[in-house]
This record gives sequence, C-alpha cells and structure tokens, in this order.
Amino acid sequence: MLAKILQFVRSEDGPTAVEYAIMLAMILMTVIGSIAVIGNLTQDSFNYSKSEIQRTFPPL
Repeated sequence: MLAKILQFVRSEDGPTAVEYAIMLAMILMTVIGSIAVIGNLTQDSFNYSKSEIQRTFPPL
C-alpha cells in the first residue's frame, strides 16, 4: 500500500490531481461567494420594495 502511495506521489499524476483539486476548490469558493452576494442583494431589494409598498399603502 505504501509503495503505491509513493509511486502515485512520484508520478506526474499526483501533482496534477492536487492542482485540479485546488482549482476546483477555488471555483467552488467563487461560486459560493457569488451566490451569497447575489442573495444578499436580492434580499435587500425585496426589503426595500416591501418598505416602499407599506409606506405607500399603509395598513387600514
């Protein structure tokens, strides 16, 4: 088992797999961050619309 791990680390496949994993992690962080920002902006927009509607049409 140890020999296979050492062979994997010494070959070119090991560093390539690590590079792909790092790129995937960076892409996922970007996507999750973008979704969070867009979510907050959307929530702010809805809250603003709600407050304007309530200001324009007060409850009876």
